Parts: sequence; structure tokens; C-alpha cells
Amino acid sequence: MQTQVEILKGKKTNVYGYYDGMLGKTFVVNKGDIINLRFTNSLQQATNIHWHGLIIPPEMDGFPSHVTGPGGTFKYQFSINQRAGTYWYHPHPDGLTAEQVMKGLAGFFIIRDEEEAALKLPTGDSEIAFVIQDRRFKNSGDFDYAPTDEEIMTGFFGDYILVNGAYSPYKDVKAGWNRLRIINGSNARLYNLAFSNEQEFFVIGSDAGLLTVPESVKNILLSPGERVDLLVDFTQEVNKEIFLQSETFNGGGVQGKDAFRIMKFKAGPKTNETFTLPNTLSAITKINPSSATKIRTFDISNASMHGEKKMSMDQKEKNKMKMGMHTINGIAYDANVINETITAGATEIWEFDNSKGDEIHPMHFHGNHFQFLERIGGRGKLIATEKGWKDTVLLMPGEKVKVITAFSQFKGKYVLHCHNLEHEDSGMMLNFEIV
Repeated sequence: MQTQVEILKGKKTNVYGYYDGMLGKTFVVNKGDIINLRFTNSLQQATNIHWHGLIIPPEMDGFPSHVTGPGGTFKYQFSINQRAGTYWYHPHPDGLTAEQVMKGLAGFFIIRDEEEAALKLPTGDSEIAFVIQDRRFKNSGDFDYAPTDEEIMTGFFGDYILVNGAYSPYKDVKAGWNRLRIINGSNARLYNLAFSNEQEFFVIGSDAGLLTVPESVKNILLSPGERVDLLVDFTQEVNKEIFLQSETFNGGGVQGKDAFRIMKFKAGPKTNETFTLPNTLSAITKINPSSATKIRTFDISNASMHGEKKMSMDQKEKNKMKMGMHTINGIAYDANVINETITAGATEIWEFDNSKGDEIHPMHFHGNHFQFLERIGGRGKLIATEKGWKDTVLLMPGEKVKVITAFSQFKGKYVLHCHNLEHEDSGMMLNFEIV
């Protein structure tokens, strides 16, 4: 629906929302649950819901051309048969995803299971879920989203950082262990997350659930679409303020030079609560590369091409902007073309090549999870969030990455795309069909 909210003090912002405001409700479900959801589209644009990170039948996944028109309804029904983790949902119509996400359509989808429950991780007020996004505003208070040709090539960056739709927020927290579930819900911006007091924190999970062991870090790079699940101990920060911030990072061009605060935590008085960091978290069976029956290569080094993606005049009018064309293997997205055909249950290695590229590309799989095998060039070794199950892989300029996946038994069409949403909408997406 379309509604108004106050983000900047004293001004109303027109937003798209699920239910009655910007962003949607947080779904908290258990492994084994069955989801039944009736979706009604009250917008003046066609839209749908992509359940980001869920392994569900393709007709429920939010395929780009499987949309619900204005005033229409659609019933989403699927079972939760995957491990606990921090997932999310957002629209995915071809050519309109960036705009609709920018205007507020997104929400959390958290899965719990017995393995995670046995760890007795911080919960209640000590379990905090938030999505980080960047926005621009007009003087009126409305969002300012009219990307130039150059911004379609680089991605669109805002100058206000929002957390769960709020600008410059703070959160009261306990002076003890806290669990933070974080989504990068921005269209294009990366965040190099760290705390202002330079303290360590422990990454315990990534896109598709828990890691095998906690990993101590002082910063973690998060690209659009990715999630991080972390534990931080504020025991020594009694009655102090700590900021979550984004630090500079290499390889990010202009945005890598930016450092800024994201939100403030106000730690309370000393508590008597006790928590012991687990030595182990989850069992993850590594996929043996020798079991792969096929290796596929995706060239994203030359993803950007000045010109226009082929589209109907109606589509051009909807986009209201000249498209800078982005491609995978030199091909721009066509909803009617099957680019890759895969046997259900097959194990394959997918290699993404950005070794000669000059843009950042977070590549996202629909309907499947994968494991990293190696990164060649660029940053080299894997970071903490890349040591578990994933659905999004970040490629910086000069990098080549190999991942391995065992495809699901669900048959039908899914997509692979860049989660820089301006890149996605301008053609950097392909269809793969499981048969």
C-alpha cells in the first residue's frame, strides 16, 4: 500500500509499505511451519514478493515476470524446510525492483529451529533485528529517486542512513551480550560495519544460518542483499554510548572512502545475566568439489555497456529513465529466455569472473544456497560471513570467485542477478531452469 510516515522531523514522506507503514512486519517462524499468505496489491504498479534466501517452489519465489497487477491478489503458500537464519522479503518485478525497494518495500523473515535453540543465544530485548538503507530526500520530505545514467551504472547512493526506516536512531541495550541480526537493504551501498569503541564482536551467522564456529572480528563488509548475525559483549560499556558505524574499505571506489555513523546504542547499568559464547554453533557438511557434474562460468567483468536494454515502450514509461545496460556473459535480461538448464539435485560449480571489471557486483541466487570454494585476486582469503551457507556472493573489482551448490529438487525457473538493484533493473540478471 501507499501511505505517509515521518522520517525527517516535521515532514511527511510518501512510502510504499506492507500493511500500514514503511517496511513490513517481521515474520518469525519455525522450521516445519507452513506459510499461507494472501497478498493484495494496492499500488498503481505491478509487484510481487521475493522471499530472499528461502528455498521454495519457483512459483512462490517472486519470479520477475510473475507479478500481481494493481488491485490484484495472489496466495503465497509454502513450507519452511530449511535451517534457522535471518532471511528477508522484498519486491522483484522486472525493471521496478529498485524503485519499489527504495520506496519502502522490505521486511524480515526469521526462521528458528531446534539446533539454534539449544545454543541459548541472547533473546528478548537482547536480540535486535535491523535493516540498513540509504536514501535521498526532496525538500518536501519525499524520497528523491531519479537516478542519472551514471547512477544507473554505479548504483544509487543516498546521503541519509536509515535503520528500520528511522533516521539517526538509538537503541537502549543491556550492558551484556547482545545478538544483532543485520540486513544490508540498500540498493547499492556497501557497509564496513564496526563499533566506535573498536571492540571485537563475533560473527555467528551469515545469509543462510549459523556458521560452524564463532569468528572474532573488528569489522565486517556487507553488500546489498547480504545478512550478518553477530554477538557483541557490552559488559564493559556500562552507561556508555557506542555507535555502529561504517568504516572505509579498499576496492570500493568513491563509496569505499566514506566513513559514517549508522546508529547509537545506549548501554544500561550492569546486569547479573550470564552468557557463555559457544565453542561450536552448527554442523555444516562441506560439499566435495569432486561431486560436481558441471562447471559454469559467468563473466561479469564487462557487465556495463552504455546504451539501452531492449524493452517495450510501456516498460520504458514505467521506468521513466534511460537504462544503462548491464549484462551477464554479455547478455541483458530477457524474461522469455532460459539462459541455463540444470538437472534437479545436481551439484555444480559456478565461477563468477570480475577479474577485469571496475564495478562492484553482489551476485544473488534465487531458490538455492551455496558454499564458497575460493576467491582469486582482490581480497584473496574468505571473510567470516563467507564460511557458511550463502545466497549472495560479493565480487569486488579484480576478483574471481568459485562457489559450489547442490540444486534443489524444485523444478522450474529461478533467477541469478546482481543485487545492486540499479544493475539488476538494467539487465544484469538471467534465468536458470531446474528440470
